[in-house]
Amino acid sequence: MWKKQVFLIKQILTYMRKFALVFIGLILTVAAISQKTYIWCGTLIDGVSDEPKKNMTIVVERDKITNVENGFTKPGTGDKTIDLKTKTVTPGWIDMHVHMEDETNPNRYLQEYTFNPADYAFQSVMFAEVTLMAGFTTVRDLGGTGVNISLRNAINRGYLKGPRIFTAGKSIATTGGHADPTNGNRADLMGDPGPAAGVVNGPDDCRKAVRQRYKEGADLIKITATGGVLSVAKSASNPQFTEEEIKAIVDMAKDYGFKVAVHAHGAEGMKRAIRAGVNSIEHGTYMDDEAMALAKKFGTWYVPTLTAGAAVADSAKKPGYYPDLVAPKALEIGPKIKATLTRAYKAGVKIAFGTDAGVYKHGLNWLEFGYMIEAGMKPMETIKAATVSAAELLGERDKLGSIEQGKLADIIAVDGDPLTDPKVFGKVTFVMKGGIVYKQ
Repeated sequence: MWKKQVFLIKQILTYMRKFALVFIGLILTVAAISQKTYIWCGTLIDGVSDEPKKNMTIVVERDKITNVENGFTKPGTGDKTIDLKTKTVTPGWIDMHVHMEDETNPNRYLQEYTFNPADYAFQSVMFAEVTLMAGFTTVRDLGGTGVNISLRNAINRGYLKGPRIFTAGKSIATTGGHADPTNGNRADLMGDPGPAAGVVNGPDDCRKAVRQRYKEGADLIKITATGGVLSVAKSASNPQFTEEEIKAIVDMAKDYGFKVAVHAHGAEGMKRAIRAGVNSIEHGTYMDDEAMALAKKFGTWYVPTLTAGAAVADSAKKPGYYPDLVAPKALEIGPKIKATLTRAYKAGVKIAFGTDAGVYKHGLNWLEFGYMIEAGMKPMETIKAATVSAAELLGERDKLGSIEQGKLADIIAVDGDPLTDPKVFGKVTFVMKGGIVYKQ
């Protein structure tokens, strides 16, 4: 009898210990969930106001901003404090035109024949991290091999450090057009790629290509409405889609919840795209007054990519850096984009921030701010182009682009005043994405 009682007491104590551990675990979990982070900001640019605010506190719980308060709010017991009293704090920046898989180098065209998908994947990991550390917490990837979709997924699962990615997967082109992957190949390697490879001819092909991007897991559609600078083809600006083809893409994209971004240098190609109902024009080098008027009428966004224009012009001056068909286009097109932005800005076209990173070194995306200021935009307007305006173009205005209650906690800080010195954009000292601190 005594042995049986001892056994029962031991069993009771065992269950009590297990219950105590579970109870303690629940307490710790609740504490972790309820823990707040108080970010003290010496200067706050919230992405909405036209003027910066002084001595503010951002309250973050888990991945969201729960409050923005005047003064330096004292944290509660167990809460965290991040002291950015000597910094300028802004929403995480959004680059609306990047290529995360690749980066310019003299061997880039050869790499198309020597790289496996894994090679692009491994280098994209490095490009993603350097982009995030430069203050860009969200990017829109406008075309790659499909590795960009896997990169997005890996970052979302927490495997890698990188920005939040919205990707088009493979760009859609016409046969021989900019983004036809077989341009410049010898005859026996050209083949006849179709919609699965992002090459279309006629409205039916266009619809199929959109559905293929949906099948592959893309977030949006990117088409190349005109020739391009870096494709191994003669023209950088000729129209390469009929308006009927673009309309077929836009209509199908709407059915699948996609926005449509359009590479376009030549005026005729971009006019066709705007009339067909696309969401943004990328580069826009030869945008004329009629195209600007159409963009205003249809509410089409302009993403200028000035950094890429400057970079390709510089690289083209290096002997052998680009193929013979490419170098003259880079020298002609690159220097013209800044003047186009000046005219579009004065005309009242909606402008969102985008750089074409990958055409130049990843991590230097911040240079775009300076180029936009040189083109005539006010510093605060360039910040809004990279925050609230970019979020609106993405269709994510309810989650991203500003430091407001309920938004995702994408918050960065720079050392200095970017409103008086554009070089300060390159001095990012703090990066938080979705409530997680990646740089401090």
